[in-house]
Amino acid sequence: MKKLLALASVLFLAACGNGAASGGADPAEKSIRIAYQAFPSGDLIVKNQGLLEKALPDYKITWTKFDSGASINTAFVAGSLDIAAIGSSPVARGLSAPLNIPYQVAFVLDVAGDNEALVARNDSGVTDVAALRGKKVATPFASTAHYSLLAALDKAGLKESDLTIVDLEPQDILAAWTRGDIDAAYSWLPSLDELKKTGKVLITSRELAAGGKPTLDLGVVSTAFATAHPEAVDAWRKVEAQALNVIATDPDAAGKAVGAELNLSADDAKAQLSQGVFLKPADLASPEWLGTESAPGKLADNLVSAAEFLKSQQKIDAVPSLADVQKALYVKGLPGVLS
Repeated sequence: MKKLLALASVLFLAACGNGAASGGADPAEKSIRIAYQAFPSGDLIVKNQGLLEKALPDYKITWTKFDSGASINTAFVAGSLDIAAIGSSPVARGLSAPLNIPYQVAFVLDVAGDNEALVARNDSGVTDVAALRGKKVATPFASTAHYSLLAALDKAGLKESDLTIVDLEPQDILAAWTRGDIDAAYSWLPSLDELKKTGKVLITSRELAAGGKPTLDLGVVSTAFATAHPEAVDAWRKVEAQALNVIATDPDAAGKAVGAELNLSADDAKAQLSQGVFLKPADLASPEWLGTESAPGKLADNLVSAAEFLKSQQKIDAVPSLADVQKALYVKGLPGVLS
């Protein structure tokens, strides 16, 4: 109910023309409103090092922290964002009815590996996913972790009704965990590392990906902004690619930058980055991922598959067509941008 009220509120504000919803689509207005999330990624390197500000000195760039993809989708509905770091499951929701958000996937930040996982408290008596029957499990609703939790339950032969699933953001999960209010949680780094200290990992997103339920962190851009400012989108993709190269070639520098953003030591941030799967920039335009204008990549199939699963779980109203999702891949000039 709270999320429905929040969505209604931002829609009302957008309809009233509060200013937040009007930016981004005007070619003459050089501003970029970016949503970021506090998980280890190249996006935090871009923010920490001011790479986009250096690449686009004439633009006013505003970074806003969000706790989950659900709230980012709400902000896109309100017209108050241009670019965002968001999980693949929320994107699948966003491209599906009833949201039908006009944004496009322009970058793959990472593929979820051991950096997202389902963890049970040591004193819960839970030793495998099947043992969650009758237990209370927390996860941020409409996130990649939520999607992965549903996939893990399905794999173990459990229904949602077999347990109690509560909607909590990562920091709230930590607080509930400390109080003993929950038995398990599906979350991501950096809070995941804290859960592991007093919990047992039941399954990771890397394992679910191997079983056919992969999740990713994506970079999306509003269609209106991409149309009005294609050069800015290209500059953003270039610096995100630069950050991927830093992760691959200079892990110490990457750890220092990400640690500064997450209030972690450089070594801890470096260790957390090592748990994710990061593509090489050249791979983004390959058939496996975004592809090209003439041959959209299999990322579209991945998003349709996620939407199909969400529909089977009654989380969305309808599954978008593969053709529509392929159109939602922003691949214009991608090979040249990444070369």
